[in-house]
Amino acid sequence: MIGHLILRLTIWFLLTSDFSTTNIIIGLIIAFLLPRGYTSRAKFTEWVKVLGQVLVAILVAFKEAFEIILYPHHREEIIKEEVKHKHSSLLVFMDIFLITFTPKTIVVKHHEEEGSYEVHYIKPRGK
Repeated sequence: MIGHLILRLTIWFLLTSDFSTTNIIIGLIIAFLLPRGYTSRAKFTEWVKVLGQVLVAILVAFKEAFEIILYPHHREEIIKEEVKHKHSSLLVFMDIFLITFTPKTIVVKHHEEEGSYEVHYIKPRGK
């Protein structure tokens, strides 16, 4: 409970950049009125993994961008990939975002019933 309050107040102060008494009272009221979503430990660990993947995707995106600039890619392919996160639509969105964030890949279609994505890849010229 205290952890949620501190997190919400921190976000409030980052958004408002105001530490006046009135703003602190407004922040406390909002922090107490916001609904609390109790999640299972499994979902929390899954979200932590996804956030780690976001950090890795940023590094990969920079690497791939330089590869595309230095070595043009002329081959294309569309491959089916399995959905990694079937639990919630937000995790599926994050999965699609991570694939599309890198310059060499983009999700063309999501097949919910099959649990897969069609992913468009660009590849360097083959030998």
